[in-house]
Amino acid sequence: MILTKEKSINAGPIHGTGEGVAHSKRWYVALVRMHHEKKVSEYLNKVGIENFVPVQKEIHQWSDRRKLVESVLLPMMVFVHADPRERMEVLNFTTVSRYMVMRGESSPAVIPDDQMARFRFMLDYSDETVCMNSSPLARGEKVQVIKGPLQGLVGELVNVDGKSKIAVRLNMLGCACVDMPIGYVEPVGEKN
Repeated sequence: MILTKEKSINAGPIHGTGEGVAHSKRWYVALVRMHHEKKVSEYLNKVGIENFVPVQKEIHQWSDRRKLVESVLLPMMVFVHADPRERMEVLNFTTVSRYMVMRGESSPAVIPDDQMARFRFMLDYSDETVCMNSSPLARGEKVQVIKGPLQGLVGELVNVDGKSKIAVRLNMLGCACVDMPIGYVEPVGEKN
């Protein structure tokens, strides 16, 4: 199931647990079999575990036709927002192999809520194609978008191949980048 804009704006828990432990829910990256991202998402939705598969629509051109297709931005990955019990339940699904871990660690890596919220916002509202840049990018100036469909997004202004882009960093996954005219952003001042 593809998440709609209304559902994916909120990166926090949609439903309270009733146990007062909502703070223990965190974002993890589940690694799944090739081309099973949407099936895993459907399964997790059925059992009530919040998840996110980053997809975007692209126009594919063939010699005889053009077609709008949905493609998965991060193949073989499903973001899961789960508490410790739900996190173990996800591993029971046969097409989920494991969680992504930091090098040299044994516990699953956590993606901070603010990074997920900015990433989901970028995917939902960008008119341009979002690309993932896994190679290390130099830190850019912290900016906020003041015009256009991404108005309000906070990220880094970076230069990739001579083009200005706004980037949202995701722990271990690199940066989600989208083209951004310099006139659409302003520096974010440090608040003391």
